[in-house]
Amino acid sequence: MFHTRTLMTSLAVLALVSAAPATRAAEEQARITVTGEGTVSAAPDMAIIHVGVLKTAATARQALDDANKALSDTLAGLKTKGIDARDLQTSGFSVTPQFDYSGKNGTAPKLTGYQVSNMLTIRVRDIGGLGKVLDEAVTDGINSGGSLSFGNSNEKELVAEARKAAVADAITKAKALTEAAGVSTGDVISISEDPQFMPQVPMAARMSMAKQSTDSVPVEAGESEYHARVTVTFAINQKKP
Repeated sequence: MFHTRTLMTSLAVLALVSAAPATRAAEEQARITVTGEGTVSAAPDMAIIHVGVLKTAATARQALDDANKALSDTLAGLKTKGIDARDLQTSGFSVTPQFDYSGKNGTAPKLTGYQVSNMLTIRVRDIGGLGKVLDEAVTDGINSGGSLSFGNSNEKELVAEARKAAVADAITKAKALTEAAGVSTGDVISISEDPQFMPQVPMAARMSMAKQSTDSVPVEAGESEYHARVTVTFAINQKKP
């Protein structure tokens, strides 16, 4: 009885030992990891402007009144140019005392007035009219700020296309490498995206806007690029001789 149990135990251990190499072989299946990149270019269909009104007066009340009038005139003018209320947003407001520090011999700074700043973010959906919007905004009262950026209303779709292009690039690279090695690519084991490679990056201007009139600010919209980068790991299928 003792010998029978010992024999059965030995056979079980032998079976486990024999199965271990096969398990490790399966776990250590040959793999290939490649990085794919994709880029999609598109002409922007909207612009985002950050401008404002800056007014200085002897009193805070007067500075505020002057700023309010200038900004009200600007908003009214923008609306007559087709800018919707949803595309106009106050993005900053401040009242700052102004001092004269030119006194000598430790004289305390002298209060000279107040400065009011009221910043405005404008979204322009008609790129062709952007130059005129900028020009008339300054005419109506804008005298501060001036940053400008471009974007696309269908940004998500453009990013999705860039991702598809990145995956296709990874597949192409993997096939070229495995074929050169005399093997072939198998199933996808893992895929990951590099989020740091995602932001929109403007290209050098390559596309002129619609012709601007001579009395408006000249602007070039150019194109924007959307990038994606992915890392894909494939199994390797060993070809038979």
